[in-house]
Amino acid sequence: MFESDSTLGFETLAVRAGQHRTAEQEHAEPIFPTSSYVFDNAAAAAARFSGEQPGNIYSRFTNPTVRTFEERLAALEGGERCVGTASGMSAIYATCAGLLSAGDHVVSSRSIFGSTTLLFNNYLRKFGIDTTFVPQHDLEAWAQAIRPQTRLLFLETPSNPLTEIADISALAELAHANGCLLVVDNCFCTPALQRPLALGADIVIHSATKYLDGQGRCVGGAVVGSEAVVGEAVYGFLRTCGPSMSPFNAWVFLKGLETLSLRMKAHCRSAGLLADWLQQQPGVGRVLYPGLASHPQHALAARQQTGFGGIVSFELEGGQVAAWKLIDATRICSITANLGDTKTTITHPATTTHGRLTPEQRAEAGISDGLVRVAVGLENIDDLCADLGRGLE
Repeated sequence: MFESDSTLGFETLAVRAGQHRTAEQEHAEPIFPTSSYVFDNAAAAAARFSGEQPGNIYSRFTNPTVRTFEERLAALEGGERCVGTASGMSAIYATCAGLLSAGDHVVSSRSIFGSTTLLFNNYLRKFGIDTTFVPQHDLEAWAQAIRPQTRLLFLETPSNPLTEIADISALAELAHANGCLLVVDNCFCTPALQRPLALGADIVIHSATKYLDGQGRCVGGAVVGSEAVVGEAVYGFLRTCGPSMSPFNAWVFLKGLETLSLRMKAHCRSAGLLADWLQQQPGVGRVLYPGLASHPQHALAARQQTGFGGIVSFELEGGQVAAWKLIDATRICSITANLGDTKTTITHPATTTHGRLTPEQRAEAGISDGLVRVAVGLENIDDLCADLGRGLE
């Protein structure tokens, strides 16, 4: 068994943390494709189910491969406990369902993924949980939105797709002063570039489907935080309600974590070059990338992140017509709404990821018809510029 140590480097933990070798002494982590486990006797089964004896019970909530992924990601994020889930959206829902009750209130950034907005508005509201949306960067708006019933503050930073940056430390201080928990979706940065728990956040959310996997192979999610919050409330929801991560998917994510640091550095490097290039192109109204000095929160991003990420968004002056024309002209970029892949992806948020929002909701979130989001992959940067240049011409 590898003993995790807080003094070890990120890259070492990404390759080694969480592995528990079996009696076979395998070098690579094994996959345990089993639904259940055998007990030595009836008393041992009773002790497992009651919690008196630790160990595997049923793969809905105890699986060795999933546990290895959970322990590794927890080590990378600096958390005590991680719970793997079936998807990024189920990670958000498990967090809310495990921690909130009817009558509770959430304050959320407006600048979040479209499905997350719908989860808060259409589904949590059905169970008596209300949500107030505020501008991501406006700390005063966050403070004014908090009520006595507020339990969670929720945000993505950088946000999807506008790459807005929130001050995690300031929001953590605000949340704790009002008896709330701060939940940060760290999907765009991953712990390779940003560690929200170290900045004061209570819970970190991941869509493992994105950069943690890194090659667009599997769907999964994760919740990271303390043993008391994540290990009890969120895990309790998973155990009973079952939005479980597949052992095979967990194994794929483990392989993704091994190269996470290398990939994120490469994504950052190419995204920065692409953002610089886009700023010089006619027809491009504005380029949104935290690494640009023109980005409204560039200084904040430089302070709380170790890199600026792989997402570049930009607005075309010709609106949806120009955006679709650009997207359709590409030959290298993949037209898909997923991101975090080795392959560069391109999408039109207003009609895809945020297409189920009303026009008013999109306007409030800053999603214009001319907005294009590019998740920069690992291809040659000159080839990517030439591919987008074809559409811009």
